[in-house]
Amino acid sequence: MNSREKQLKAFGRLLTIMDELREQCPWDRKQTMESLRHLTIEETYELGDAILDKDLDEVKKELGDLLLHLVFYSKIGSETNDFDIADVANGICEKLITRHPHIYGDVTVADDKDVKKNWENIKLKEGRKSVLEGVPKSLPAMVKADRIQEKVSGVGFDWEEPQQVFEKLQEELAEFQEEVTQNNQQKMEAEFGDVLFSMVNYARFLNINPENALERTNKKFIKRFQYLETKAAEKNTSLKDMDLAEMDVFWNEAKQND
Repeated sequence: MNSREKQLKAFGRLLTIMDELREQCPWDRKQTMESLRHLTIEETYELGDAILDKDLDEVKKELGDLLLHLVFYSKIGSETNDFDIADVANGICEKLITRHPHIYGDVTVADDKDVKKNWENIKLKEGRKSVLEGVPKSLPAMVKADRIQEKVSGVGFDWEEPQQVFEKLQEELAEFQEEVTQNNQQKMEAEFGDVLFSMVNYARFLNINPENALERTNKKFIKRFQYLETKAAEKNTSLKDMDLAEMDVFWNEAKQND
């Protein structure tokens, strides 16, 4: 691994290149925070893919892309005298020190749950009226549900045992099935939302990240289905011309190749 001196030198090099690009490149000079926003979101998802794929070389590359974006935003902020990269770094340093009184103060914690509770209580002391203010509105629904439950848990609003959550899930499933029987579309959707919310909560109690779990299943399904398409092409046919029994043979083959 590189020494701290080399790490700082590399970061300084990036800052210098950013200055040069902002001054000399027509594309970089044209960018605003708003124009970069959707690109940053895309880069974040690409990093997420690389992490799930356990492709560390790709993780390194995507982290570089995100680091560039952080530096880019800071450069734009410095041009309007609002903030620069030093302000950004010092800001997060102060936040970390303030929110870790068990490291930089005299607070004692027993485990990570105590740390989370302290974190949320400190946020409220900083002026937030609700522990849920920090949940971004634009988060994907499943990620948002997980963050909501994690945050309210930090102030003690939570179940005590996984079995309680599982029983709640069963209750929600029964209520959903009742609305399916009644064929009330609006109520079915509402109850289905409750089922998903309970599933996310149960996953949290089992230390399962629901977003990661679902995305791994998505990737697994895509891989198996594309195997199916490949086998159909090898037989000079298409999936629509195959019956389910034929497709099931190749599907089982694909499962064995996972």
